[in-house]
Amino acid sequence: MSAPLVLYLRSRALPGALAAVAGCAVAAACAARRLESLPDFDHTARLPVVVFGPLLAAASIATSLHTPSDELDRTAVRAWWPRRLAHLLVPVALAVLLFALAVPGHAEEFGALAAVRNTLGLTGLAAGAAALVGARLSWLPPAFLVGTVYLAAPSRPGGGAQWWAWVMQPGGQAGAWTVALGVLAAGTCLYAWRGARRVTGEG
Repeated sequence: MSAPLVLYLRSRALPGALAAVAGCAVAAACAARRLESLPDFDHTARLPVVVFGPLLAAASIATSLHTPSDELDRTAVRAWWPRRLAHLLVPVALAVLLFALAVPGHAEEFGALAAVRNTLGLTGLAAGAAALVGARLSWLPPAFLVGTVYLAAPSRPGGGAQWWAWVMQPGGQAGAWTVALGVLAAGTCLYAWRGARRVTGEG
């Protein structure tokens, strides 16, 4: 691995973020297995796993999106958006793979599909937040969304709830996937274009 790449990774604390993503997936896998071992197990019991596991992973990824040299980045000869795009999408791909393996079975319910969808959507929301409020606070909008929806979403999936309570929907809800992918696309484009907002005290 080249020295500039190592320096880039360390300056963004990306190795720590990847380790945190892996830790979230391992914790999700352990929690899912424990729930499945219960005698009265029902697939809805894994709802917290497919919601809060991806939330923590998204927060870990987004907090690594900061830059310690914002002024230098913006005056660089080469465009930074391809680097930003790779910086975001590589951890997202890792998170998707790990969560797909962590919560197998019941793919159409609260299993791998729901975990992957929430990982994509929440990371996109956090990436967009990093561009607007800074990387260190980027976890707040996803956490607010999850907390609000977790309390307010109806117990029956589908209907209009799949659009505004998409993180609480089973894996097969098309509307929830549409929202999650839209949020991912918007957040990714915004971060790749603008980068993380520089906040006083970062550096």
